[in-house]
Formats: sequence, C-alpha cells, structure tokens
Amino acid sequence: MKIKKIGHCCLVVDINGKRVMTDPGSFTVPGQELEKNIDLIVITHEHQDHLHVESLKNILVNNPNVIVVTNSSVGKILNEAGIKFEKLEDGQDGEFAGVFLEAQGDKHAFIRSGLALVQNTGYFIGGSLFYPGDSFTVPNKPVDILALPVAAPWLKVGEVFEYAKVVKPKIAFPVHDGMLNNFGLEYVGRVIPGVLLSLGIEFKILGLGVEEEF
Repeated sequence: MKIKKIGHCCLVVDINGKRVMTDPGSFTVPGQELEKNIDLIVITHEHQDHLHVESLKNILVNNPNVIVVTNSSVGKILNEAGIKFEKLEDGQDGEFAGVFLEAQGDKHAFIRSGLALVQNTGYFIGGSLFYPGDSFTVPNKPVDILALPVAAPWLKVGEVFEYAKVVKPKIAFPVHDGMLNNFGLEYVGRVIPGVLLSLGIEFKILGLGVEEEF
C-alpha cells in the first residue's frame, strides 16, 4: 500500500493498482483537484474541511469514472448537488472499484454542548488502513495502519495518545492537522512519535504530496 497526503484529511491511497481519495475538503482544494486516475472517493462526514462540494465536482470532471462512497448524511448533500454515490455505513462492507471497504462508527466526536453530532463513518480501506474521520471509533478488529487525528476543536492531545493506545496499530501517521502552524506541526513531529513509540507504535510523518510505502 502507498499513501500520499494531500493535506489535512485528504489522502490518496494506492492499493492493488487502485487509487482511493479520502475527504476532499476545503483545506486542500488546489491539490486534490490536480489528482488524476482516482478510482474511489471515500467521505466520512459533511463538515467542509472534509467535504467541499464544488471541489468534489471538479475532481469528478477530471475522474469521470470515479465511485463516491459515503453515509446517508453526506448523501443528502450529494443528492442536492446532483452527485451520485454509494452508501456504506456502520457495520456494512463491500467492494467498490476493486477495493474492499468496511464501515465502522456512526457519530462525530463531541465538540461542545448545544451542537448536534453529525453522522461520521470511519472506513477500513483494503483491510489494513483505518481512517476514523472525526471520531475516536475503536474498530472491532486489529489495525495495521491508523490515520490518527492530532489537532481539532474536538480533541485534546491526551485523547490522541489514549486512542492510539486502545487501537494499538502497528504504525500511525497524522491527519486532521491542517489548522496547525509551523510550531504546531513541529510539536506533532517532536512529541507524538516518542509517546507512541513507548506504546510500541511506529509514528510516521508524511511529507505533503510525497507517496510513502506502507
């Protein structure tokens, strides 16, 4: 498996010759629209940093045969935009464009009182990579590779460590870091690896736009 980080939560995963994009959102518009030969797009939830509808339309123009997979909540938005999609929600699985997906989790992590939790679906991609979206969903099976959220209004750094400890992947890499400045990114690269290594978890920083082998 090869993974390229476009930024924030937008990844391009190359598995068995198929290319899967995750969460094309508002933080990564220029980069995600340049991607070609995308076979599958997976969208975890409706927040704009994970779903930017106009950019998604442009991606579909450049990749006319792509399949979009998401949940019911995002599906309502896509229906209004005239975008076709396949639904895959908590507890379901299936093969799309030759890639096996498993859906786990149903709610966004708590942000604040009075703000409703939107539907958030985490996805296993190819059986080994788990991308939880904006949640601390603990999968019901072992995880080889974890896309680990590291900075958000809905998390504390202690929760990042605890989540990694519970999931116990072989290797993790940071996502949901698009709001961090250089000081924040330096902290992620300096502090998190040491803590995870003490838990027996390798932590790998992905350079933007650089395809990494896993």
